[in-house]
This record gives sequence, structure tokens and C-alpha cells, in this order.
Amino acid sequence: MMMSIVIPVKNERENIAPLLSELAALAEKIPVGEVLYIDDGSTDGTLDMLKDLRAKHSFLRVISHDRSAGQSAALWTGVRAAGNDLIATLDGDGQNAPADIEMLYARYKSELPRNAPLMVAGQRMKRRDNAVRRISSRLANGIRSFALKDGTRDTGCSLKIFRRQDYLKLPYFDHMHRFLPALMARQGVAIAHVGVSHRSRAHGASKYGFWDRLWVGISDLLGVMWLQRRAYPSVVALEE
Repeated sequence: MMMSIVIPVKNERENIAPLLSELAALAEKIPVGEVLYIDDGSTDGTLDMLKDLRAKHSFLRVISHDRSAGQSAALWTGVRAAGNDLIATLDGDGQNAPADIEMLYARYKSELPRNAPLMVAGQRMKRRDNAVRRISSRLANGIRSFALKDGTRDTGCSLKIFRRQDYLKLPYFDHMHRFLPALMARQGVAIAHVGVSHRSRAHGASKYGFWDRLWVGISDLLGVMWLQRRAYPSVVALEE
């Protein structure tokens, strides 16, 4: 069951090499077939760094957008381009620990006989962010969980494993990456959760602010609720 790891990035030059070293160590433990970095219009030399590191890491593939289109667009590009049916995702800022993918993979294999199709979603046990980000994230996740009833406490955690074919059936819209558990559940995918670690950012700065998350999140949340109400009917059709 070979896996493609998809990592959207924008202006994360200093975080590329350390994260790739961790992914190389991970690939010695679980079947990682490729790591796809999608550069979303970086201006700090991220793309050049990725190109240079291909000589060191044979599993590395690099895809670039000609302009910034957002994290959801970069994720969509990566999953479509992936060469394996099993997909793992994580952020490129170094705050997700690649080693935690091994836990998600083990859970995926253990749950698969009972639940297919299946997504395994990471949930951060302890946030290593400043107070504003922790409070805003807790508020947003609480509202989202209450409204969508998707059973997911932390949809902002990018660590996830799912089948490529299930993801490509989802309705695409900007910021959809924040709602993947609800969108997957809408089309009958079982959701399992695994507690994962979270690290302080060593380099660079967050691309999101409080007001960005709030106003965009409200409009997107209403849209996802609309989609949930118009999901496929859960009926059994019998030929007479």
C-alpha cells in the first residue's frame, strides 16, 4: 500500500530541508513512494530550494503554481498529480511531525477491514502557537464541530490519510481543506481520529490571521452546511 505525501507550501524556504530529512527517515519505516511539494507562488526562493534538493532525495517531486492560489488549490493539485492511491497530507511549516504519519498509517491499516472507504485524521493534542492563534482556533473549531456534527475536534490539523479516489470525488471550493472530515463523511467515508503532536514554528510566519479565518470561515461553513443537507440519499435500491 504505497503512499504519496502531499505538502502545499508558500514561502517556507528555511523549513524545506529539515522536513525532507525527517520524511526520508519516515520512508525507511513505512511505504512512502513519493513526496510531492506544491509551491504556491512563493517569492522567497522556496521553489529553487526544492529543485536543488531533488538531487539528494529521489522520492521528491516538485510542482509549482505560476501564482498563489491558496492552500486548497495547492492540495488539489498535489492529490491529482499523485502516483499512489493512498495519500498523506501535512503542512510544510515544520509544525506537523512527519513521524506521526506512522501512527496514522497504523490506524488506517487496523481500521480498514471494518471501514472502507476511510480517512484517518490527526488531532493536535497540545498547540504550540501563540495565545491569539490558540483561542481563535479553539473558537473556530468549536463552532465548526457544533454546526457540522462531523465528530472532529481539530479540522485545522493537516495530518490526514485518505484514498485519492475519495478526495477527487469531493466538491472543490477555495478553503475546502478546512472541512475535509465533514466533506468526506458526506459521501460515506468513515472518519477515525488519532492524537498527534504539534511543534513550535522554527522559521517563517503564519500565512493566516484571526480575521482571515473568521470571516472566510463563516461563509464557508454555511456553504458546507448547505452541501450536507443535499448529500446523496442513504437509501437501498432493490431490483424487483
